[in-house]
Amino acid sequence: MQTTTSVYPDKRGRFGEFGGKYVPETLMSAIEELEQALDEAMASDEFEKEYVEHLREFAGRPTALTYAKNISEKLGGAKIYLKREDLVHTGAHKLNNAIGQALLAKRMGKTKIVAETGAGQHGVATATIAARFGLSCKVFMGAEDMERQALNVFRMELLGAEVIPATSGSQTLKDATNEAIRYWVTHAEDTFYLIGSVVGPHPYPKMVRDFQRIIGDEAKEQFTARESRLPDEIIACVGGGSNAIGTFYPFIEDDVRLIGVEAAGKGVDTDQHAATITHGKKGVIHGSLTYLLQDEAGQITEPYSISAGLDYPGVGPEHAHLASTGRVQYEAVTDQQALDALKLLSVEEGIIPAVESAHALAKAFERAGKLTPNDTILVCLSGRGDKDVHTLMKHFKGGDES
Repeated sequence: MQTTTSVYPDKRGRFGEFGGKYVPETLMSAIEELEQALDEAMASDEFEKEYVEHLREFAGRPTALTYAKNISEKLGGAKIYLKREDLVHTGAHKLNNAIGQALLAKRMGKTKIVAETGAGQHGVATATIAARFGLSCKVFMGAEDMERQALNVFRMELLGAEVIPATSGSQTLKDATNEAIRYWVTHAEDTFYLIGSVVGPHPYPKMVRDFQRIIGDEAKEQFTARESRLPDEIIACVGGGSNAIGTFYPFIEDDVRLIGVEAAGKGVDTDQHAATITHGKKGVIHGSLTYLLQDEAGQITEPYSISAGLDYPGVGPEHAHLASTGRVQYEAVTDQQALDALKLLSVEEGIIPAVESAHALAKAFERAGKLTPNDTILVCLSGRGDKDVHTLMKHFKGGDES
């Protein structure tokens, strides 16, 4: 696998002060087994060859780099390019990581996969690759998310996965993750926990980043071939943060402005948002130290976003580190701003993006107007909007779903 000169994570699995392994003793042996297997796999030319072959022949990589000509001219500012992860098989960037982890599971001799999902994109990707590799698959999903993403629930079941509702708390991604970890604790002997974002204890944030950096590696090559230089700005949405870190990572040491966009929900001045870095505090969630939404007593508070993929109360520890050092700028976009951007891209470019991706688009459209036609912005279009059709119909035809 390719590497940059970035030293993070360190030997303790930390990105600066963030990250680590905050797990119960019962999980430590499984974590250490995974860490050793990952190190061996990443050093294997045979493993890399197999991973790249599945990306090309099954996932459909490389994905396109599309110049959004109509919107660029309409806004009258910077040229906007889209890295089209919506064109990956299953409709989102999630399959890149699912292929890598499923190959690792097979290499470790595991026969069962357990996963969590919020918007359902990771669940569909996991169910898809489990079917292809002959692995049994259980996916935990918040009951609220199952209702919002009924189409993806059906897709997972059609692929042979068992979708198990998480009915505690807000019945969203946080609760699905809790249930998946509980299941893994008692079934680690034959089960691989396939995490969908750059969260969780070490080595998960590093592993997911390294499987997702294919987005940034391809974008760098494609953009340079098109414009003979790097983009001036790169923008991606951030929930847990896998599409963003996969896009940003190959550019970390370049002179490029990097902007991560969180979900401001109904506004960061309300209690209904998921702006974890903007308004979070340091704490431990799902095995790592990072920024998370919590009350004065340190209890995790419920996030909110119209996007099921962004309403997670924590964020990947590498994003927390990049925010603390100032290398990446993190801003927040409301539900309405995201939906306006989604509508504009649909009408002007013939592309219906995922609601998650629309958060990044909203910020890109705002930034474009402040730049000149000589400037360029690259946006990671992390997924397509088919899964969000019911949410969009409620909003555009019948009022806000909430």
